[in-house]
Amino acid sequence: MTTPPPIPADRLVPPPGCPAHGMAPNGLRRLAEITDPARAYEELRQEHGPVAPVLLHGDIPAWIVLGYRENLEVMRTPLVFSRDSRRWNAFLEGRVPADSPFLPMVAWQPMCVFADGAEHARLRGAVVDGLAQFNRRGMRRYVTHYTRELVAGFKADGTADLVRDYAEPLPMLVVSRLLGMTPDKGPLLVEPTLDLLRGSETAAASNAAVTQVLQDLVAHKMTAPGNDLASSLILHESRLTDTEIVEHLRMTLVAAHQGTVNLIAQTLRLILTDRRFRGSLSGGRMTLPDALEQVMWDNPSISVVPGRWATDDTKLGGQHIRKGDLLLLGIAAANVDPEQRPDLSVPMHGNRSHLALSAGPHECPCGDIGRAIADTGIDELMALLPDVRLAIPETEIGITADWLTRRPSALPVQFTWPRSIGSQPVPPAPAAAQPLPEAAQPLPVAAREAPGSVTAAASEPPRSWWRSLLNR
Repeated sequence: MTTPPPIPADRLVPPPGCPAHGMAPNGLRRLAEITDPARAYEELRQEHGPVAPVLLHGDIPAWIVLGYRENLEVMRTPLVFSRDSRRWNAFLEGRVPADSPFLPMVAWQPMCVFADGAEHARLRGAVVDGLAQFNRRGMRRYVTHYTRELVAGFKADGTADLVRDYAEPLPMLVVSRLLGMTPDKGPLLVEPTLDLLRGSETAAASNAAVTQVLQDLVAHKMTAPGNDLASSLILHESRLTDTEIVEHLRMTLVAAHQGTVNLIAQTLRLILTDRRFRGSLSGGRMTLPDALEQVMWDNPSISVVPGRWATDDTKLGGQHIRKGDLLLLGIAAANVDPEQRPDLSVPMHGNRSHLALSAGPHECPCGDIGRAIADTGIDELMALLPDVRLAIPETEIGITADWLTRRPSALPVQFTWPRSIGSQPVPPAPAAAQPLPEAAQPLPVAAREAPGSVTAAASEPPRSWWRSLLNR
C-alpha cells in the first residue's frame, strides 16, 4: 500500500469538530474513530475514488471498497479476492496483536465464510440445507408468539423503547429456537451477540460466551436431536466436525440476529417519523416487504463487511492492491454510489439488487430468515399497537453508529394498552407451561386460548394500523 508523504507538524492537530479527528498522522482515517460514517465514506470517495486506504485498530492498513461495481467485482471473483484470512499480510508479519478487538471478525475459523471453492461449497451446503427446513409459515408462528410475549412485557403505563424492548430481543428469541436452544437461552445471548460486531474491548469475551453456549447445545443435540439447525448440521451428509458445527451455528446466530435487529429498528424509525414512507405503505404504492428492501438500500444492517484478501498483486478502482492486503466491503457506501443511484430520492421499491446481503458465492444465507422476522414482527407489532407514536421529538432520536453498523439507539414510544391483553402486562408463563414446539407446529391450544393471554382475540377487531398512523 502506498504511504502518503509526511504532513507538516502544524497540520497534525485538527480544530475541535473537524472531520479530521480520527485521522492518523499520515493522513489516513482510522475507521474505529469515525463518528459520521456516511459523511466519511463520501469524503473518502471524493479523495480516493471507489477504493480508499484506511486504518484498522492498531493503525493496521486496509482498503475500503466504496464503489458498487468494485464491490460486485470483489464479491464475485474469489480467485482474486479470497475469503481465507490466513492470507492477510498483517497476520503473516505479526502485526495483529492477540487481543485485537478485530480478531473475532477476521481470525480464520473452520467455516464457510473463510473458505473458497469446493470446501466453501461443502460447508455452505450444510447451512443452506439446514435453513431450508424453516418455511415462512412456520417462521410466522415463532415471530407472532414472541412478538406478543414481548408486548406483554412492555410497561403498564403504555410506554416502551422499541429498540431495547423489541428490535433487539425479537430476532434472538426466534433464531435461538431455530438453532435448537431452549427458551431461556435466547435472552442471555442478545448483548454478547451485539457486542461481537462493535469491535469493543470486550468482543473476545463476548465471543467466548456465545461459543460456550453453542458448544453445550451441540453436545446436547448429539444425544437428543430435533427439528432444528443444530441437529441438521450434525446429521448432514457433509460430515461436519464438531468445531465446524459450532462455528456455523455462531455464524448463523450473529448474522441473523445483528442484521435483523438493525432492519427492524430502521424500518420502525421510518414508520414513526416519515409521513411519505407511511403514505406509500398505506396507499398501496409500497408493500411492507418493499419497504424492507428500501431500508436495505438506504440503511443496510451491516455497513462494512470484513473482508477479502488479495491472492496476488492486482488493481482495483485505480488502486494498486498488494498480495495479502485486506479489503473491506463498504456496503452502505456502495448502495448510494452516485453511478448506481444518481438521485437518492427515487424509490427502489421491489429492487433487490442492493448489496445489503452481499452477492456472489458468499451471499448471506440468512437473508430470507431476516426478512421473515422483520416483516411479520413489524406487521404484528403494529396490529397490536395501532396508535403507537414517538414519545420524543423526531430530532431527539439518537443514532448508534460505528464503522460496522448504524441504527437508532432508542425509539421511545407511547401507545394505548392492547385490549386483547387487558389493562396490565401479562407476566410471561413459565417455559414448561407454554412451550414453543418445533418449527412447523402451531402453539398448543392452551397457550393460544388462555383467558387474558397475549394471544387471546380482542373483543373487537383492531382498526387498521396504517389508517391509525395517518389519523384516518
